[in-house]
Amino acid sequence: MMSPYGLEGRAAIVTGATRGIGLAVAEALAGAGARVCVSAREPEGVRRAAERVGGIGLAGSVADAAHLAELTALTLRTFGSLDIVVNNAATNQPYGPLMDADPDRWREAFAVNVEAPLRLTQCAWRAWMGEHGGTVVNVCTEGAAHVGPRVGAYGTSKAALLHLTRQLAGELAPKVRVNSVSPGLVRTEMARFVWERAEDELGAGLPLGRIGRPEDIARAVTWLASDAAEWITGADLLVDGGTRVRAAYEGSPAHSVQERLRTRTPDG
Repeated sequence: MMSPYGLEGRAAIVTGATRGIGLAVAEALAGAGARVCVSAREPEGVRRAAERVGGIGLAGSVADAAHLAELTALTLRTFGSLDIVVNNAATNQPYGPLMDADPDRWREAFAVNVEAPLRLTQCAWRAWMGEHGGTVVNVCTEGAAHVGPRVGAYGTSKAALLHLTRQLAGELAPKVRVNSVSPGLVRTEMARFVWERAEDELGAGLPLGRIGRPEDIARAVTWLASDAAEWITGADLLVDGGTRVRAAYEGSPAHSVQERLRTRTPDG
């Protein structure tokens, strides 16, 4: 039976694809018929993820331009095309007040969260998409729309990625569609320090009654990458369980939890 997403025969790269949202996206794309190349830093994780999705993989850092070029070349050599790029790899460091942020860690955040998506899109454009077309989906965050304690570097870099998405959508049209997905709080390792001790309470404070799962984001990414979204570019799809419309949040069970979380760190 043909997938309703129409990705049969298409080739995709997914970065940060060995766990959480990235792995779920790789699985969803493969399930929709795409051939998938996964990327992440840890070789054994890449091997397992590639095996899991029936695709290929390459270990390396997205902050390394040579890795991105090799990733693009490997995908084209193996699959003969490069139709979909999902920029999911990210870092939430440096974590803490911006007045204490180390300049090198700040630059690293932008290298991973902003520069890498641009560089990989450039590679895909020059090698395939500029002539044949394609689609790019950037994974951003609902948090880019507001400020929060200790996540200034992450939020600022993701806000830059949102603007980059719109800029690229304008520059690469009509050949390539460029969109983003902005998750709310999702049950991932990166966000474990937020949800681990208060998942039920946090979920109760959302209109849809739970925090997100990686699969929620993966379905949104797959839809944006598919022909079902062929007249959409420069858009940001909010997938947050209703975070921005929680009308009675002040009185919800999650409110006191959220206040406590304002002082929590990744270490506890």
